[in-house]
Amino acid sequence: MVVSYLCGSFPSGFLAGKICRVDLRKEGSGNIGATNALRVLGKKWGYTVFAADFIKGILGVVAAHQIGAIGGWSTGIMADVFGVIGAFFVVLGHMFPVWLGFNGGKGIATSGGVIIALFPWPVFVFGLLSWLILFFTTRYVSLGSLAAAFALPTGSLVMALLGRCGWLLVVVAVLMCSLAVWRHFPNISRLMAGTEKRFERKKKDSPEATT
Repeated sequence: MVVSYLCGSFPSGFLAGKICRVDLRKEGSGNIGATNALRVLGKKWGYTVFAADFIKGILGVVAAHQIGAIGGWSTGIMADVFGVIGAFFVVLGHMFPVWLGFNGGKGIATSGGVIIALFPWPVFVFGLLSWLILFFTTRYVSLGSLAAAFALPTGSLVMALLGRCGWLLVVVAVLMCSLAVWRHFPNISRLMAGTEKRFERKKKDSPEATT
């Protein structure tokens, strides 16, 4: 729990902003996630933050599995338990980093890393396609993220019914989806009110988006 949480709490966006002499908590949407980094800092730093958040999702699960293996639980249900613990706490670490007063990102990029490390690959593909379709048809980053969040328990449930993953993964998928929806409540309110901004590009290819 502690190791995975600390992996997730690495403040990639905050540190990128500091390098650029910008506090992302005070610019754009005020979020330290990759989308706000993309808007405020530009493509180079936005993509770097996304990659770092994605990788720490993988590392949180891998670290948990390795700790389980040291204790002799490298296979079977206990291996799944350690992976699930790692997945849940690395996402919590990203959303609520102790270094920033427990005010972090929304967990989409980190959850993507978790899915790659823990779930069958069709679940990741389904989530990615859901994000791409919703984003490119609506230009709402938040709507694409919510679609990917709901795709996670849906895809894992299908895989479980096909015998491709354990039911424990379905449970953690539901929890991760619930966390993502909760963190997107402001975006949901703006979407319903018609005030959510679409992803656009400014002149000279300067990115514009909201999270």
